[in-house]
Amino acid sequence: MAKITAAEVNNLRKSTGAGMMDCKNALVEAEGDFDKAVSILRKKGQKVAANRADRDTSEGAVIAKVNETNTIGAIISLNCETDFVAKNDAFVALATEFATIALNCDSKESFLNADFGGMTVAEKLIEQTGVIGEKLEIGGFEKVSGEFIGSYIHVGNKIASLTVLSSNVDGAAEVAKDVSMQVAAMGATTLSYKNFDSAFVASETEARIAVIEKDNIELSRLGKTLKNIPTFISRSQLTDEVIEQTKAKLQEELKAEGKPEAIWDRILPGKLERFISDNTTLDHELCLLDQNFIKDEKINVAAYVKSLGDVTVVDFKRVSLV
Repeated sequence: MAKITAAEVNNLRKSTGAGMMDCKNALVEAEGDFDKAVSILRKKGQKVAANRADRDTSEGAVIAKVNETNTIGAIISLNCETDFVAKNDAFVALATEFATIALNCDSKESFLNADFGGMTVAEKLIEQTGVIGEKLEIGGFEKVSGEFIGSYIHVGNKIASLTVLSSNVDGAAEVAKDVSMQVAAMGATTLSYKNFDSAFVASETEARIAVIEKDNIELSRLGKTLKNIPTFISRSQLTDEVIEQTKAKLQEELKAEGKPEAIWDRILPGKLERFISDNTTLDHELCLLDQNFIKDEKINVAAYVKSLGDVTVVDFKRVSLV
């Protein structure tokens, strides 16, 4: 039997990430042949992966990376079975290595086939499944490119996001990071209400009104204040005609209240702004640019970005395990 040295075991351990005893046993079985020992460890990973194929991988680490010129960004989630593994420093380091590789890949498929130290990413996942003893897989994969990209990873590595700005201007790094933080925290799904499909808005309006009406039945039974039932839920529904009708209605209300017509111009903008806010709840929830900015709720995200100058948000991506 070949004599296995501590240096050989340590070399295999560094190469594969496997435990000391696993490396020693693999080298003994391979009679000291390093490449054969690596193959043995990979086969072990394949067996473990096959046995755990039906396991749920709802835990893991989500990592965002941006290249040195801030023109390419990627997010990947390395999924595992338990939070214990997800919090391990070595696991997070592996996820970070994967995210760096993802910067040079155009799709999840090409990423899984990309080189990782002489094997593919997919093969590395199988190998590490054997090392860690849990099913590992790539959950989310997102890739963006543009004039300037910023990123944000939420504490705990459960959510990560990317923001693409239209130009690289002074202050772009701070704004891109702030907007990425907004994306991570508030979960927008689209840039603006202008991107909504009319059928989706109509369906959401009907569903939301139905929920409020049901809630109001219970509130009425309890003798509590009823919720306001909105006529609209998105700026996309507030046509010029709707706005003009609303102005006319508000003017009638001011007249009925005995407010002098000379001061209507000072009162109407605030009331109209309140009407728009009350009837654009869908936008506030799902549209990034229309959401209240988390660092200053007096303005929306669009206004915050505009304060930087001639720059706009072009795109954003978000990957979450929660």
